[in-house]
Order: sequence, then C-alpha cells, then structure tokens
Amino acid sequence: MLDRRQATRALIGVVVGAKLIEPLEQWLRRVSDEPVAAIGRGNIGLQEVEQLENAAQMFREWDDQFGGGLRRKAVVGQLSEVNELLQDSHPAEVRRRLRRVLALLAETAATMSWDSGLQTAAQEYYMLAVGAAKAAGDPALCANAMAGMARQLLSLNHYGTVSRRRDLEHQRAMDALEIIRLAQDEFGDAVTPTVQAMLYTREAWAYGKLERPSAFRRTCDKAYGAFARADGDSDPYWIRYFDAAELSGTLGGRLLEMARHDSCFAAEAACEIEHAIELRVPGRLRSSALDKLGIAEARLLQGELDEAARLGHAALNMVEQTASDRVRKKLLNVYSRTDQLAGVRSVAELRDRVRPLIIDTV
Repeated sequence: MLDRRQATRALIGVVVGAKLIEPLEQWLRRVSDEPVAAIGRGNIGLQEVEQLENAAQMFREWDDQFGGGLRRKAVVGQLSEVNELLQDSHPAEVRRRLRRVLALLAETAATMSWDSGLQTAAQEYYMLAVGAAKAAGDPALCANAMAGMARQLLSLNHYGTVSRRRDLEHQRAMDALEIIRLAQDEFGDAVTPTVQAMLYTREAWAYGKLERPSAFRRTCDKAYGAFARADGDSDPYWIRYFDAAELSGTLGGRLLEMARHDSCFAAEAACEIEHAIELRVPGRLRSSALDKLGIAEARLLQGELDEAARLGHAALNMVEQTASDRVRKKLLNVYSRTDQLAGVRSVAELRDRVRPLIIDTV
C-alpha cells in the first residue's frame, strides 16, 4: 500500500497528451517485422515456447482472480528472461510466439503495477505490451493492451493529489478516448465481438468522464450489441474474463461515477451492479469486491442508509481477502461518501470497520 507521498511520486512520470499519443500512433504505423541484430543463435524450441506461454497464462489468471500485484516480481523476472531470449536469432515462428509471450507478460506486469499503485511503471509496461503485440502480428492483443492503457488513465482520478485535478482528469479522459479510437480504427475489424464490446466499454467510460451522457448511452448500446454477437469459442483466453458479469459490472461502475454528480443515475447503476453480482463467477475476488462496494455506494446515493451499511459489511468480507490498490481506493470512496452520515448508527459502525483498512490510502 502506498502512502500519500509515494502515490504522488508514482503519478509524476505518467505521460499524457501528445507525448503519449504521438509515439503510440507512430509505433502502430511502423512495419512490424523490423530486422533485429542477433547476439547469438538461440537454442529454444517450440516446446519451450509453449511452456513460456503456459506460464504467461498462469500469471494472468492469478491476477484476474486475486489482484494486488502479489506476483509482480515473478512476472517481471519472466518478462526479462523472454526479452533476453529475443536478443538471439530464432526461426520466424519461434520469434513471433516469443514476442506474443512478451506482450502477454508485459500487459500482466502493467496491470499488476497499476493495482499496486505504481502508475509510471504500469504505463511503461503497457507501452511495451503494445509494441510487442504489434511486432507479433496479434491485433487483438495489441488492442487489448491499448484498452488497458486507456483504463489506467481513466482510473487515475482516484489519486486526488494535485491542485489541477479536474483539468488533469479531462486531459486523461481525452487521451483515453483517443487511444480507444485509435485501437478501433487500427484493429476493429480484426478482433472478436467480445474484444469489440470491451473496447466500447472503455469508450463509454471516457464519455462518462467527459460528462457526455448521450454519447455514453449510445456507446453502451454498441457494447451490448457487440457482446450479443460474441462466440466464446473464437475468443483468446485472455479476454474470457470479459463475460456478462464483467460487462454489467463495468458499465454499472461507470453509471455510479456519473451518479456521484447526478443522483438520477444511481438506480440504474445499482441495477447493473446487482446484475453483475448475480452473474459473477466464484473466485474473482477483486471484481467481486468492487461490485459489492459499488452496490453499497449506490444505496448510499439513494438514501437507503441501513441497507447500504449492511451491504458495506458484506463487501468488507471480500475486501479483506485482496491486496488490490484499486479495491482500497474504491473503499475510500465509500468511506468518504459517509462523512456527513456518521451520526447514523449503522453507518458509524460501518465506518469503524472500514477505517483501519484505508490508513495511508490516498
């Protein structure tokens, strides 16, 4: 868990604006298979590559389940090893698959770094993942890494540590929207409907941040339409987390953000989040914790204080099982929402239980 000063430092190196978008667009335009100066001849075969692919999948599944970056150092170590292998010469198929493994590991390292509050490192790993996926000729994986980069930018508003917060949030939302549109333009026809739906949810998120509810709803409709066309059998394993529960939970969370500024969105947010909770696969601790904190906050916004407190206690049972920085930030939101309600007994009891869990959380 980062304290306030550490979190501030973590944000200093996060790139926004033209310094982020222009290099990214140049990478995407670059010819993917540029010549590489080989240091030596590699002796790795397809069987070893498959083992690396299995390791990348294992790390990803671990992060999807628990969050918090508990195995981040192991992922970074494996990433370094694959990068060293790519310095040698290999047959084209081996090199392509190694680049894909590099992209998978880099994206997992990015997500773990983000979920540990290491924002600059997360952005750097996302950039590495985009470049490696592009070089591997995997458009869907490249689009997914770009979506991760956009999602990180959209989430940084939780770190309210600078005076120009509103301006920065607007800049990050615009950057995120540009990244998603770039991914859609470059790869939209080459990805599965599930990946398309995921990209639309990130686009909708940006519109929500930009206070454009009509554009938000229009893009939500596109997300649901794309998801209705999805065929799970054709999806790569790394997008299988994006099921019906994830779709509802993601859009419900965005509606909840909008409800903080306009309570008319609260009931709709609660409906979506409840649907996500009903559908959520057991074992997804981070996602379940975020869902349950979300429904508790929605009930607070609706003025259902005792029900919100009950749901908050249930959420804490899940929160205590994950080290996710994102979950702690969400918990802080709920706690802050109750500042003016501490005189209500049920809310006061919830605050007493929450307080030790958010010490040093920004």
